[in-house]
Parts: sequence; structure tokens; C-alpha cells
Amino acid sequence: MGTVCVEIAVRDDPHLGEALASLTRQTRRPDRVLIAASTGSPPGFLRSAVGAAPGFVVQVARFPGGVVDARAGAQTLIEEEITAFLDSDETAPPEWLERLVAPLDAGAADFSGGPTRPARPPRTSVERYMEALERSIYEELVPARVTYLPLQNTAWRTGLLTKLGFDPRIPFAEDHDVETRALRAGLRGAFVPEAWVYHDPGPSVGVLRWARKRYRYLVAMAMSLLKNDELGRRLGEHRRAVRHPLRYLEAAMKPIALVHARLRWRRVQGERIVIPSPEPEPAG
Repeated sequence: MGTVCVEIAVRDDPHLGEALASLTRQTRRPDRVLIAASTGSPPGFLRSAVGAAPGFVVQVARFPGGVVDARAGAQTLIEEEITAFLDSDETAPPEWLERLVAPLDAGAADFSGGPTRPARPPRTSVERYMEALERSIYEELVPARVTYLPLQNTAWRTGLLTKLGFDPRIPFAEDHDVETRALRAGLRGAFVPEAWVYHDPGPSVGVLRWARKRYRYLVAMAMSLLKNDELGRRLGEHRRAVRHPLRYLEAAMKPIALVHARLRWRRVQGERIVIPSPEPEPAG
């Protein structure tokens, strides 16, 4: 079995301690946990979270920029054979890591991923829509094409992932970008339905706030499709519509998001990709 580093990219999520605690109960214990902290992560918050995993090998590294910048920079610090990703708002059942990396240990895949399950029942219309949407992704899209695996529950052969790298120009959809490039490079991806994690959606939000966040994601996803020349294939995919009123609002946002994405991609595609280096740990 290969050595494993579990990476958690974070800013100031209060659930980080719970995510770390869940890793201490794994049947396949990671050799190291790397917390990739972006700008704005308070030192006290990080120290408190690390305290939730006593006796565990936890490294904290800070990077300038946002979470995707931290993720890109952190890849240069991972020496273990396998890199696994868990989000700070997720908790993993004890068998999670063992199940997730099994296809890599067996030589059957170069990367793998599993689904998420809600940590609590949905309480609002927005949460019910997102739960139904995620369920449709794991039931229809991911089994047909693993480029729709959310990065926060995936495992990769570290050397191959380092060669691919993350593109900080496409925050919120860097997972689709790197997975698309992985398949085009001939890497083998595997969906592992039994390697699920609990996801906490956080405080309930109204439709307007959800729409703003969802729009940012739609723009980023369209940028990844444009970058990888995948837009035509994506438009040709058949997928059952989620039966919820918010799907009409999302459908109305998509054409606008595509125009926005074209303009943004034209502006940034010529920019040099800069991988940030770790920042010194603040004193105090």
C-alpha cells in the first residue's frame, strides 16, 4: 500500500476540527494531514483545529490568495505516493480512506472519487434543491464521466497530479478542469460509491444569496468547458431535470453565465499560471 497524505484546503471554516477528528478514526490512517490555509485564516483558529487531532501528524501551510491558490501551492509540499482531498466542512466515516484509495492500491485507477451525503436533513427550499441536484450528479453524470467528481472527495497518484497541476484562473471549477485534463492525458478514473463523506451545508441561506454563489460556479464551470473545448459535448449530454422550481432560475442564469465566462476567459487565458509559495507562519 502506498503512503497517503490527506489535504484539507481551508480559509476559516469552523468545521475544520470535526474534519480532522474524523481522520483520526480511519481504518486506513493517513501518513500525514496537510492543511492548506489561504489568506485570512486566523492563526488561533488553525491551532485550535489542529488540537482536535492530538498525536496525529498534521502540517499547516499558508498561501497567499484564495483556496484554489492554496491547493495549487500545497501540491509542491506533498511527497507521499497518494494525495487524498477532504473538505473542511466534511466528515469521513472510518472506512472512507481505505475505500477511496483501494482502486489506486490495486493498480486499477490513477484517481478515484466518492459521493457526499448531507450531514443533516434539508431545512429550506434551497437545501432541498441542492440535495436533489447533487444526487442527480452522482446517479447520472459521475458514473458516465468522472470529470464531474467534486475534488473534495478524491484520491490521486501524487506524481501524476503534480504534473497536471491546478489552474488558479478557474476557481470553483478547478476540479472539472484537472479531471478533464487527466482523462485526456490517458489517466484512469474510478467512481467509488461506497467511499462517501458527510457534507455540512452550513447556515441556511436565502434564494438571492444562493443564486449569487451558484452564478459564480456556473461562470467558472463554463470557463473550464471553454478552456478544454468541452462545451459542445456538455450541451449534448442528456440528463433528467431536477424537479424543483429553482431549476428554472438556474436555467435562466446559464446563458448569462456563459457570456460572462467567455469574456473572463478571453481576459485571463493568456496570463501565466503562478503557483504560490508558502508564507511564513505569523507570530503569536
